[in-house]
Amino acid sequence: MNANPAEIEETMLRLVAERGAGKTICPSEVARALGGAHPDGWGPLMQPVRRVAVRLAHEGRVAILRKGRPVDPDDFRGVYRLALPGEGAAGEGVSGEGASGAGNQSGM
Repeated sequence: MNANPAEIEETMLRLVAERGAGKTICPSEVARALGGAHPDGWGPLMQPVRRVAVRLAHEGRVAILRKGRPVDPDDFRGVYRLALPGEGAAGEGVSGEGASGAGNQSGM
């Protein structure tokens, strides 16, 4: 499926809002909502989802988090989560663990 940036944005903002304050979503949740459960459907959407997340972070509409802390939208790598803006600033209170099952094998 080829989702356009407007569809990705709407889905991302909706999912972050539904999850609520102090919670995060995985970017793959956005991709799966648009591309379906099979990796062939959602996998190709991961880069477009990331591009929209970076744009929305610059606009102050979402926060990109790694290990519960906000990151620079122009300089982050690896696994990340999305939250409502202003969440996770203290590094505590934003978990998201268990929300999608992803990222729980870190062994922290």
